[in-house]
Amino acid sequence: MTIKRRPGPRWRRRAAALLAAGGVIYTVAATASTTDFSSAWRALEEQNELALGMLKSQLEGVWSGGPLPARTALAIGQSPLLFSGQEAVLELRRTEEEDDTREPAASAEKEPEPARPAEPTAPIPEEPEEAEQPLIFADNGVQARTLTPASPDGYVVAGNVYISNRSDQSFDGTLFDGSFAASLSELEGPKVLIVHTHGSEAYTMPPGQEYEASGDCRTTDCAFNVVRVGDELARTLEEAGIGVVHDATLHDYPEYSGAYGRSLTAVEAAMEAYPSISLVLDVHRDAISDADGSPYKVVSSVAGLNAAQMSFIIGTDGGGLEHDGWRENLKLAAAIQQRLLDSCPTLMRPVSVRNSRYNQHVSPGALLVEMGAAGNSLDEALLSARLLGQAIAETFPAKDNSALS
Repeated sequence: MTIKRRPGPRWRRRAAALLAAGGVIYTVAATASTTDFSSAWRALEEQNELALGMLKSQLEGVWSGGPLPARTALAIGQSPLLFSGQEAVLELRRTEEEDDTREPAASAEKEPEPARPAEPTAPIPEEPEEAEQPLIFADNGVQARTLTPASPDGYVVAGNVYISNRSDQSFDGTLFDGSFAASLSELEGPKVLIVHTHGSEAYTMPPGQEYEASGDCRTTDCAFNVVRVGDELARTLEEAGIGVVHDATLHDYPEYSGAYGRSLTAVEAAMEAYPSISLVLDVHRDAISDADGSPYKVVSSVAGLNAAQMSFIIGTDGGGLEHDGWRENLKLAAAIQQRLLDSCPTLMRPVSVRNSRYNQHVSPGALLVEMGAAGNSLDEALLSARLLGQAIAETFPAKDNSALS
């Protein structure tokens, strides 16, 4: 809102005194050519309209009821012209004040107010409007950090994508030429399967939004764990025309051990039921702590909001399990990550390549994605899920999308 400052009462009193003095000078000038009182009076009556206007201009903003200010009354007393119009102007003023306090009559349209004499004020600079505050998610009180590589040392770099190779396999930047084997099937039916090997993984909620915990930052309430994030990812893909099967089974509950074996059984069953499934997304969240063991959240600013930083985990056959197609999974992850980084440069943490295969041998389009960390809020992870879904929909050629159902 623009706020204008108005001049103080001392300034107005001085202005009124100057105007009054001007009125006296005017009166003397108007009667200077007369020789007696009668002729002077007739000359003054001929200028009565101007006198009323001058007197009203003097009184505007000065007189607010009761006796006139001493300087104004003295000036009027020294001028027959102003004195003759005093009562008329005061009566006009009283009428205007009564009109101001009277209830306005009901009307479909408001009558325009009559123009009021402008006050002799200097131009008043406008104060700047307050900047609109960006929308922010409720603060969950966890320390936030944005993790980005300080240098390319120790990474394989492809475009803007940093890749940390923690496996026993080797590869270099020449692997990434923009191609990948994954594509959306031309068969009718859903194209994407979303699963959660560790479905009870949850986030740190703001005060008043707590859930019933089943473990440390874990809950079986699927309104608060990573299954809810999978819901958001599925919704975004479906809005883009990509059919989704979302398996909301908690494969890590009540027993954590053996979760990958149970989720593999679910993935194979879904792919048998829906041969059109081309992409398999295993949605998790990370757990990150500092050197003192205190958890923190990983965030990236997106349009004034904190989005949870994401990271792809790519399995290989380095652990001894068969998985000779892991390079195609890695190339797909790099392509999606590059698209995300083009619009959100700090949204993605480096891709991590490991020895374990994480069930990714089922398809050249199988990925594990960490949606933030335990310290993030659910809102931050949901925002990232929408961004990831949009990037996946944009990554595949239009000819594949035309066959979606």
